[in-house]
Amino acid sequence: MPKASDLAYETIRAMVLSGELAPGEQLSEEALAERCGVSRTPVRDALRRLEAELLVRRNSSQRSFVADWSLGDVADAFELRAMMEGYAARRAAERMDSCRLKRLKEANSRLHGAITGAHVDVAAFLEHNRAFHEIILEAAESRRLATLLSALIEQPVVWRTAQFYGRESFHRSHSEHEDLLAALERGDGAWAEAVMAGHIRRAFHAYADAHRGLAKDAA
Repeated sequence: MPKASDLAYETIRAMVLSGELAPGEQLSEEALAERCGVSRTPVRDALRRLEAELLVRRNSSQRSFVADWSLGDVADAFELRAMMEGYAARRAAERMDSCRLKRLKEANSRLHGAITGAHVDVAAFLEHNRAFHEIILEAAESRRLATLLSALIEQPVVWRTAQFYGRESFHRSHSEHEDLLAALERGDGAWAEAVMAGHIRRAFHAYADAHRGLAKDAA
């Protein structure tokens, strides 16, 4: 049975990442406690943890809000992710084994299945995309790198980026994964690093293009 604070943390975190709690939205401890089925104390603990992960911000009057990232914040996050995940791909290529390679191919095959139906299954795409990247990070065999990357990969901008994808972007993402698989299968660290960095940079530009379009529509 999970502790009340862990339950509150997982529930609120999922609501932020899914977009159910919108960027900039004020967070009511009382409402969240009712939603999570716990008292307010575990909710306060959960909000402190989420603040440390940059998913929640607190103002000078100690009110909590869902973090609302500027395009500059997002650019920083993607740049850091490109550098670190590119390095992870290099390490993974040098340490790849047949078992992990098989799991990667299966994850990318499932990802392909999620984007080839009549309607793209965005939730399934995100699930299999996450699994793919997690296997590469696992293969990199660096706990420190995994810790540093975990906050960047879990940020809600990853979820929001996928919402802006057209079908062509989903298929390009799958194709880039295929390029990564080729590099990893050959143990070519430099190739894997270059493909991964480009993969992350392209995702940022998809987000930035959509962000600018939304800002223009609101003007």
